[in-house]
Parts: sequence; C-alpha cells; structure tokens
Amino acid sequence: MSKIPALLTIVGLTLALTACGTSNTPQATDAAAASSPSGDCTQPGKRSDSVKVTGDFGAPLDISIDAPLEPTTTERTVAIEGKGKDTAKKDSIVEVAITLYNAKTKKVVQPTTYSTDGASLVIPVNDTSFLPGLVRSANCAVEGDRVVTVSPASDAFADKGATGVAAGEPVVFVMDIVKVIADVPTQASGADQPVEEGFPAVALADDGAPTITMPATDAPTDLKISTLKKGDGEVVTDGASVAVAYTGALWATGATFDSSWGSVPYAVFPTGGVIAGFTQALVGQTVGSQVIAVIPPEFGYGPEGTEGISGTDTLVFVIDIVAVAGGPTA
Repeated sequence: MSKIPALLTIVGLTLALTACGTSNTPQATDAAAASSPSGDCTQPGKRSDSVKVTGDFGAPLDISIDAPLEPTTTERTVAIEGKGKDTAKKDSIVEVAITLYNAKTKKVVQPTTYSTDGASLVIPVNDTSFLPGLVRSANCAVEGDRVVTVSPASDAFADKGATGVAAGEPVVFVMDIVKVIADVPTQASGADQPVEEGFPAVALADDGAPTITMPATDAPTDLKISTLKKGDGEVVTDGASVAVAYTGALWATGATFDSSWGSVPYAVFPTGGVIAGFTQALVGQTVGSQVIAVIPPEFGYGPEGTEGISGTDTLVFVIDIVAVAGGPTA
C-alpha cells in the first residue's frame, strides 16, 4: 500500500503503531519472537501475568506494572474472557480499544481511546503492516476479551523508538477486543451492475484480480465513480476503517502503479487516511461492492504528484470493499 496513504491525516502515536511493518522492524533474535505473529497463539508468561488491570471492559482502567519489565519474547495474558463466538486467526480483522504503556518506566504512552463511535484501532492479523506485538495481542482473541501483552522492543518500536518509548524499550499493550471479523473475503461478491459509458474496461481473473484497459480518449477532468458490483453488506461511513483489495493504474499509459493483489489478501486503512478521490469512492458504498474511480490530480496527489505519478496524471482505481470496522455506524 505504498501510494494510497500518501495524504494520511492521522497523527501521533496511533500512526506510529501502524507505520512499523515487518519490512522496517529488525528481526527478533530468538525463535519465539521471530515466528509469525499471526501463527500460533502467543502464550502467557510471568511478566504478562504480573501486570494487574482492573476496571470494566470498555471503561477506564487502572493498572499495576512491576517495572521495569524486561521481556525477551512477547507474552500474552487474557485478563477478561469474552464470550464472542469467532476467534481471530491469520488474516482476520480485530477492532480494539488500546492503551499502551512503557514497560520500563510504567508511563502511559497512548491513553485509552475507546468511544461509542468505534474502537481506536483496527488491526489486520497478518505480518505486513502493524507492530508484531500488536498482531500477537489480537491473534486468537474473541469479542469481549481484555488482553494484556508484554512485548520486547523487537516486537514493538525496535531501535527507532517512538514518543514515550526510547529505542530498545519494551511495552505493555492492554486491548479490549470490540469486534472480530474472523473470515474476511478476498474479493467483492456483489451483483454485477450495468457498465457506464466512458469508464475503463475491467476484466477479472479467476481470483478476482482486475486488469484495467483504458479507452482511447482523453482523461476526464472531473472525479468519476461507478459501482461495478453492488454488495449487500454494511455501509461504509466517513471515519470507518475499510478492508479493500485494489489496483491503481495511470490513465495515460495504462500502467499499474500499485496493487494489493499478489501481496496481501486485503489492505486496511481509515477513509480519512487516503487521497480525496479514494475516500469519495469508499464512503456510502456497501461491503461486497466493487467500485471503479477515475481520479484527476486535484482529487489525487495534486500538482506536485508523488513517486512515479506526475502532477498531471489521472488515476484509475478498481476497489473491492471486503469489510468495514471502526468508526460510526450507518
């Protein structure tokens, strides 16, 4: 997802939590920490068991940390057992309210941000974008769980650190599991819609991956959005986090400049964390839909463009909306 989030509006630590994927995080030095964070369930240990948390699920909490904790691997203890039926596994989506502490100093790094409008963070249980310690916290959870996780720096901010966490320092995650989407579709499943004139042609492979063919005309100067498949799922609201499979191509050349296909089953981001044209293509659509968006520069990367995209390039995205979580409900 190298191009889409270039106009992210999220700031602060919440952005940092999602900014250090495995490609930027040094490999752990022991077998347990080096294993896939979305593989087997992370087990409790004496350090995670020692963190005492009180307070009702979804409410402000009190915590006692016997600092400094010095974990060598991530440990995960379920402090409140939920009653959800679906268990998070690889490629599930988990919606959480999170509090983050420095395990060395006991200081709060990220206060609890639970609200009635939705959880503070939506975590894809995979190995591509989030801190490994967060993924280990979310993996194997059910709705209603409160999970306490102690992670070494290798599963957190490594040698880069973050605001409130120095390089090499361990952390404590406390997460209330608000929602689990255990099985996320890999492509849109909605009913085919009539093809609108003037849009690029879209052909789908057996796995749903789109091939986009541009018409032999000049690019439109207005933002144009058309629904190719109409799903019957939840409506995407402004502020929600959306799981999508997508391909982006340049109108001028037809060349693909970014795609989730072939790399991850889906990408997750907030509707407000992407270019304006992409946001408009999402909000108001329903889960299961496939949308094509023709995005002129003013709704894309502007007159300065970005890497591989000039300030005059019109973009074409084909977007499969496979799940929605977080944010206000419709």
